[in-house]
Amino acid sequence: MVKAAGIGIGIGATATVSATALATPAGAAGAALTHPGLLHTRADLDRMAAKVKAGARPYAAGFAKLTANRHAQSGWLPNPQAVVYRGSGTPENYRILYNDIHAAYQNALRYHVSGEQAHADTAVAILNAWSGKLTRLEGSADRFLAAGLYGYQFANAAELVRGHVDFDLGRAQELMRNVFHPLSDDFLTRHNGAVVTNYWPNWDLTAIACVLATGIFCDERAVIERAVEYFKHGDGMGSVKHAIPVVHEDGLGEWVEAGRDQGHALLGVGLMGTVCEMAWNQGFDLYGYDDSRFLKGAQYVAKWSLGGDVPYTANTRRKGAIGGWSGSETASGVAGVDPSMTRPIWAMIANHYTKRRGLPASYLTRAAAKAAPEGGGGDYGPNSGGFDQLGFGTLAFTRDRVRGAAGGATPTPTPSPRPGGSGESRGAGGVRPQASASPVDGGDLAATGSGDVAGWAAAAGIGAVGGGLLLLRRRDRALRRGVDE
Repeated sequence: MVKAAGIGIGIGATATVSATALATPAGAAGAALTHPGLLHTRADLDRMAAKVKAGARPYAAGFAKLTANRHAQSGWLPNPQAVVYRGSGTPENYRILYNDIHAAYQNALRYHVSGEQAHADTAVAILNAWSGKLTRLEGSADRFLAAGLYGYQFANAAELVRGHVDFDLGRAQELMRNVFHPLSDDFLTRHNGAVVTNYWPNWDLTAIACVLATGIFCDERAVIERAVEYFKHGDGMGSVKHAIPVVHEDGLGEWVEAGRDQGHALLGVGLMGTVCEMAWNQGFDLYGYDDSRFLKGAQYVAKWSLGGDVPYTANTRRKGAIGGWSGSETASGVAGVDPSMTRPIWAMIANHYTKRRGLPASYLTRAAAKAAPEGGGGDYGPNSGGFDQLGFGTLAFTRDRVRGAAGGATPTPTPSPRPGGSGESRGAGGVRPQASASPVDGGDLAATGSGDVAGWAAAAGIGAVGGGLLLLRRRDRALRRGVDE
């Protein structure tokens, strides 16, 4: 038996949701925006720095993964382009853009953890070079992917250095407003002239991520609310009830793109998690929306990717152009999986639900432990699929369990003053735990939702030695191949 949302793409019926009340995160709509406040708040950055300085695991292993990446070196030199092409056009040079953005992000993150000024300076130099030269994105329909992916990533890198004395904040904001955001917003409105179900969820999700990141980075609340509204009620397949159209009686939410292939399903989960995390840091709880529907979908993909059996409801969607050729395509069953395939997406999602919320999420925590320590761009192959997520979740998102997160208590945020700037970082507090999307089965560390840092590290093969240094146990390498969106 299933509970299904009536969404007009081949699945009817009415959704049944829990009546459990959901508290609003701190810093909710109407409050001043938090900076830094995309994927990382000031409290997050302070936590990373303190944990790494103390040699705490698995943070130190995550930081070692960062410092070993060639993009995280202060000698990186940018190569800005006036026009970036993806999918078609001459030259098809989008790889230059994503490599430079990941170098900026990794250097900025490394600066916040280590305090080494050279890395902040390098990040600023990269971002200023691109904001001073890039004028447009061109190509096939893939230009929308470039706008969405590299737009949200550029904003995240820039957010980490927005207070740097040499950073041209105004020019970076104009780049977001005039180059990345217009394509993403237009895609959510017109879908490249296609019928609304023509594009699989990850296309919408890249656009939502860019629109949301633009709103936060540029302090435009109406743009933020546009992204939040689309996540909840958008017509395209990337809105949450279209991406996860069926919730099964066991609490798992069927991810529609599992009927396509594993790589794109992992991409979609990673993008939806990115949207939820950025929204959370500004007081919008998309993680918990619709009885934590995303938790149920992420659990489904995690179980499936680990080699578990999951059901799939046949889904037929319309394809083609409005007023032109049209047809349909049916995904009748779940695609095959390679358990060695991975993306750096699990730590952020697992830590939110199990540590902030105190909810059981056994498949998520197993997937996170298997992927740890998560790397970033450059650690998962040279193709675009290896750069779709900023990564380094083991370092950035491992959390201590919020006090009172279990048993119905509502965790409260701990404001952290922002050094050298106005305002404060408000981690978007917490909400009451509610319906689980995970069967709790006895002695499974992850199934209780309380797996501590040491437990996760042990599951990932990370051990500590004297002086806080960490050695990583050799494991089978994840399949390193890019996935075109």
